[in-house]
Amino acid sequence: MKNAKKILSIELAAMLGVCAAGCAMSGKEEAKEPFVPEIVGTYEAEDASFSGKVAAAASPSLEGYSGTGYVEGFESDGDACTFSVNVPEDGFYDLDFVSAGNGGEKYNYVLVDGEQMGSVYIAEGAFDDSVLTRVYLAQGEHKITLSKSWGWIFLDRLEVLTSEPIDESIYEVTAGLSNPNASEETKRLYSYLLDIYGEKFLSGQYCDTGQLGKEFQVLKEATGKSPAVLGLDFIEYTPSRVENGSSSKAVEYAIDFWEDGGIVTFCWHWNAPSKYLTGQWYSGFYDEYTNIDLAKIMNGEDEEGYELLMADIDAIAVQLQRLEDAGVPILWRPLHEASGGWFWWGASGPEAYKKLYITMYDKLTNEYGLDNLIWLWNGQDAEWYPGDEYVDIIGEDIYPGERVYTSQATTYIHAVEDYSTERKMVYLSENGCLFDPDLAIRDGAMWGMWCTWNGEFVAGDGAFFTLSERYTEESMLKHVYEHEAVLTLDELPDFKTYEIRKELK
Repeated sequence: MKNAKKILSIELAAMLGVCAAGCAMSGKEEAKEPFVPEIVGTYEAEDASFSGKVAAAASPSLEGYSGTGYVEGFESDGDACTFSVNVPEDGFYDLDFVSAGNGGEKYNYVLVDGEQMGSVYIAEGAFDDSVLTRVYLAQGEHKITLSKSWGWIFLDRLEVLTSEPIDESIYEVTAGLSNPNASEETKRLYSYLLDIYGEKFLSGQYCDTGQLGKEFQVLKEATGKSPAVLGLDFIEYTPSRVENGSSSKAVEYAIDFWEDGGIVTFCWHWNAPSKYLTGQWYSGFYDEYTNIDLAKIMNGEDEEGYELLMADIDAIAVQLQRLEDAGVPILWRPLHEASGGWFWWGASGPEAYKKLYITMYDKLTNEYGLDNLIWLWNGQDAEWYPGDEYVDIIGEDIYPGERVYTSQATTYIHAVEDYSTERKMVYLSENGCLFDPDLAIRDGAMWGMWCTWNGEFVAGDGAFFTLSERYTEESMLKHVYEHEAVLTLDELPDFKTYEIRKELK
């Protein structure tokens, strides 16, 4: 039986491009035949090239492999298995790494000709499909590598199959706003986001000091353009940081940017309440510097902890209210990257996280009546999805490495298909290097927005504002910001008069 949790199985991929309407015959609509992928090559892992500790298993004991055995030894960074693959023509292909997790489920990186294309989920147990979908390969030979991320897998073979064409209906969003009482400004902004989705990319940049900060200035100097979206953080408004002398002007920066015609997104690196801090107070959003047990808090075993968390949300609600009073709608991305486990709100597993997310949604929307929030969920895993009624936009955070300009199409399609029962917009809510818009359009990865993280991903250290090309070269920055499908600050409409879509009125 196929594993239900892998990124996209061959069966699930078939859902992407099958049009519901077929050709008309005798006055009736006849459905098209389901797409059946064609295997264009099978490559045994034991015949591939190895790096690091990877080697053919000396005494294969796991049943179900093909060929003469399988490969093991994915233990350290740099451990990898590389296949030499030939494809008959230019096009999109699915890469199926038939493999098994050793001691639990795993994720590991896939590289094509040295460029990271994404990662595949590998289930524990018997050999099963682990598929990276819709990878563009030109005719001829390619080096395809499975490289250690989590590691600890057994790899049997690689199968290369033709990909299902994308059905462009995936860009036809059916979901409205989760809050029926959303403000007029929020509906105008959301209407615009719907109108451009599938055709344009909103450029975005995190910059702690607002549009006059170093990241925005470096981009302006390099490209002559300013991003359409300003990313900010509520971190310094958190009570445990205020107790240690922190302060912030993020709300003022947001209001200024909105008044200048831009779009604002906020995340919240939520510093745990002081009671739970065990290390550096300023790193209190990381699990390793806290002893907070969210499961106990959310199931009622730690009542004081619950009250402390609610007080923290109250403090952020004050700042959100300031934004609403100023007529500023925001793309609100709380409790991000939960499934990674590095933040305390994800360390107790998906059930506790979802309870906290829903509690926050209810508190801000219903108790405080905040109607300026477009909820941008970024849990990164379907098990962590709180439900369609609490999510407006789905976000993915991707850091593929340095100068990797690929579209990350597999992750995009995964986000389109695996979380929501509705059709919602999908954003690249946080990233390191930029993707090439030409590749994204070619691959059908129509991210509604990207928002590059601050610091080294754009600007160098030091007193002077200098461009850092470590992750994205200046030539690529110019290419991206000058691209006809990329929207910058100067190209945005007047959101105070933008027409609200009929379905949102």
